[in-house]
Amino acid sequence: MQLELIMSSSMESSYLPATTESIAKAQEAKDASESISILYRLLEDPSTSADALRTKELAITNLTNYLTKENRAEDLRNLLTKLRPFFALIPKAKTAKIVRGIIDAVAKIPGTSGLQISLCKEMVEWTRAEKRTFLRQRVEARLAALLLENQEYTEALNLLSGLIKEVRRLDDKLLLVDIDLLESKLHFSLRNLPKAKASLTAARTAANAIYVPPSQQGTIDLQSGILHAEEKDYKTAYSYFFEAFEAFSSLDDPKAISSLKYMLLCKIMVSQADDVAGIVSSKAGLKYLGPDVDAMKAVADAYSKRSLKYFETALRDYKAQLEEDPIVHRHLSSLYDTLLEQNLCRLIEPYSRVEIAHIAEMIELPIDHVEKKLSQMILDKKFAGTLDQGAGCLIIFEDPKTEEIFPATLETIANVGKVVDSLYMRSAKIMA
Repeated sequence: MQLELIMSSSMESSYLPATTESIAKAQEAKDASESISILYRLLEDPSTSADALRTKELAITNLTNYLTKENRAEDLRNLLTKLRPFFALIPKAKTAKIVRGIIDAVAKIPGTSGLQISLCKEMVEWTRAEKRTFLRQRVEARLAALLLENQEYTEALNLLSGLIKEVRRLDDKLLLVDIDLLESKLHFSLRNLPKAKASLTAARTAANAIYVPPSQQGTIDLQSGILHAEEKDYKTAYSYFFEAFEAFSSLDDPKAISSLKYMLLCKIMVSQADDVAGIVSSKAGLKYLGPDVDAMKAVADAYSKRSLKYFETALRDYKAQLEEDPIVHRHLSSLYDTLLEQNLCRLIEPYSRVEIAHIAEMIELPIDHVEKKLSQMILDKKFAGTLDQGAGCLIIFEDPKTEEIFPATLETIANVGKVVDSLYMRSAKIMA
């Protein structure tokens, strides 16, 4: 509505000439609304001279910045529609730059995920109708990334599968790296690790043939670290996260914090929690002190003390940093289970029969939680025993000792079998 009022007022009043003086007038305006109004009037100038077109391009950049600061996402969307006749007057490369710039501007405004998807779909339709293949492919890649963030995996996969074939035919390696990386993230989200690794390998192959920006190389390393961590190869994952951290840190990219957090996670997962304090207190680590780093320090402290109570306190106090990050949450769940099993085995070791309530009291966890975990450990053959639920007790059996003669007997029988088979083969040859 606000945009319509501005546009109607600009239509009623005379347009401003597309000159540097008009740009200066917009910059000197007393508030953002007046600047926006002036810039809209400037865009109404019908002149198509080279100077006027250059001035309009600058006006669009300034207008985009003002609308972004004012959080007017819907106005930015309508601006793209309004500029379509102007796009016919300028080179396709400049059109692509303006379109992608406005889409990026909308992304900076919080809570616009749905609007971004809708905007990208509109632009895909327009670029398809205008036969602007180069721009369409990049907007489709952006759309696939947004669908992935919104967990609309099926639609994203369908979009990427068609796009990747088209880009491979054109051999646009820079875009191919982006698409392969997106495909890797998508397959990882769908828990299809073999395909995620294959897509990442394809991204690396394409990246090796061209120069890739440091931010993109950092994204490749970050994804490599995530996949190696998923396979429990935490040492290799740590090296990739370190490379990603250095790349993002040099660019002041917010992803540096995630990379540092995953580095600390890897140290904890390989039982080197004591190294966490050293990494955090280093020159590079001190730059990123905050809730994310504090969360990992709390987990490392709990792991060092083998304390489930401290572990649960850390999970509760830093829920946003630990549980809401799917990568960290998945590995910490595994770590928590391992820590719980180790503590339970240590507590029940002196007993042949013990009350479950007593174990729960010692480990400071609810009785039903402890009982469920003990039954799972028995089924997984972590120790020999049974639960007497009527008496509320755990009965631990002694480990049955295997007689030494049994393995020796089995080995002898296996050897006799080989001899008999050999004799049979020889007799068969003689008879033949």
